[in-house]
Amino acid sequence: MRFGIGYAPSGGDALLRHLKSKYNEKLLTESGLISRDQGGKLFDRFRRRITFPIANESGKVIAFGCRALGDDQPKYLNSPESPIYSKSNVLYHLDRAKEGIRRQDFVILVEGYMDAIAVARAGISNVVAGCGTSLAEQQIKLLGRFTKRVIVNYDPDAAGQSATERSLSLLLEQDFEVRVLALPPVGDKKADPDLYIREKGADEYQKRLKEAPSFVDYLIARARQMDLTSGEAKTRAVNFLLPYVQKIPNRILRSEWATRIAQQLRLDEPVLRAALSKAASERRSELKLQPELVGKSAKPVERRLIRMLAEAEGFGQELAQRLQKTGSSGDLPSPKPLYQGLETEKIFAALVTASLSGQPVQVTEVAAVLQERDRRLLFEILFEEASEPTWEEALSCVETLQQRQAEQELAEVQRSIEANPAGPGLRDLLTRKQELMRRLAAAR
Repeated sequence: MRFGIGYAPSGGDALLRHLKSKYNEKLLTESGLISRDQGGKLFDRFRRRITFPIANESGKVIAFGCRALGDDQPKYLNSPESPIYSKSNVLYHLDRAKEGIRRQDFVILVEGYMDAIAVARAGISNVVAGCGTSLAEQQIKLLGRFTKRVIVNYDPDAAGQSATERSLSLLLEQDFEVRVLALPPVGDKKADPDLYIREKGADEYQKRLKEAPSFVDYLIARARQMDLTSGEAKTRAVNFLLPYVQKIPNRILRSEWATRIAQQLRLDEPVLRAALSKAASERRSELKLQPELVGKSAKPVERRLIRMLAEAEGFGQELAQRLQKTGSSGDLPSPKPLYQGLETEKIFAALVTASLSGQPVQVTEVAAVLQERDRRLLFEILFEEASEPTWEEALSCVETLQQRQAEQELAEVQRSIEANPAGPGLRDLLTRKQELMRRLAAAR
C-alpha cells in the first residue's frame, strides 16, 4: 500500500455503481473518474488499467494516472484537468520525496510512474516524475522551493532525449544546477530507470547517479555525435548548443561554456566568442560562422613541429618518439600522445608513423593517406617560409604541447571533482590536481 497502486476492472461501471449513490452526476464527471458517452450514458473513465494515485504536495489524492494492460490504447491515460488537478502544477511522488529532497539538496527527475517507484523502492527517496507531460515552468518553480540541484534521468530513446533537452532549457532559465544521467543499455535493450534497477540492482544505479555528468558535458557529447569533419557540420553542432548557452543567466558560466565548446569541438575560441556576442546582441538563436573559421586552425607551434617532422632528418625520429610517447611527460604520466586532440592530429599521426619507420619521410606518401582538408593544410605548412629547425627549438615546442595537455587535463580533473564532490575517487582526483598545478607553476 506504500504507493497506493490499484486496478480498474474491465466492466466499465464498477466505480460508477459504488459512487453514484453518494455523489451527483455533475460532481462525478467533474472529478474525471466518470465520463459520459455521446448518448449521455455514464461509464468509468478507467477500465482494465493499473492505477497510480497522483497526490498534491500535501499528500491528498487529486487525480490518477493509469497504464493499460495488454495492447489497449492509449498506453497511459491520466485524469483530465479539473478544479483540483492541473498536470503542469503537480509532480508525482513529491509528497513522499520532499523531505529527502530537502535533506540531500538534490532531486532525481524521471519520466514515468514506474521509474519513480523503482527508484524509491531502491532506497532513493528524493525522486519525482512528471505526470504524463513535458516538464512545465510551474513544476520547476515547485521544485525550486525544495532544491536548485537536479539530476535528469529520462528514458534513453529519442523521445526521452528530446524531453531531456526541453527540460534542460527550462531548468537553466531558472538557474538550476543540472546533471544528466543517461543509462547504458542492458543487453540489447535501452534501459529506463525501472529496467536498469531490476537488472543491475540499486547499488549500480546509485553509482551511476554519483557519476552523472554535468549538463554541459552531456550536451557537448550529444553534439560530438554529429559529423564534425567540416566547418558546416561544426556550425550545426554549435547551433545545437547555442540555445542552452543563451538560457544561462550567469555571465561567468556562459563564458566557461564558450571555452568548453571551443575546446571540445576544436573551434577558434576568439571567433566563437565574437559570433556568440553578435548573436546575443541581435537576439538570434543561430550563429553565422564562416566554414573557414571553424575548419583547420593549426597554431604556430603545431605548424613548426609538422615542418620539423617532415624535413629535419637529423632528429625527426627522436622528435616523433617524444610526440608519440605515452609513458611519461616530464615528471608526470601522460595518458595520450601529445598531438592527440589537436586540429592537426591526423597529420601528426601520419608523420610520426613515417618518422618511426626509420626511413626518410616521403611527404607525398604521407599526403596520400590524408583526407583532402588535411592534405591541403600539410602542403600549406610545408610551402611557408621558415628558418632552419634546431633540436633546441623542437624541445621548446614539445614542452609547449606538454603544458597545453596538462592544462586540458587539469580542466577535466576539476570538472570531475565538481561533478562528483563526494565520490570514491575524490582523493586521487585531488592528488592529481595538485600534481598538475605544481607542474604548470614550475613551467611558467
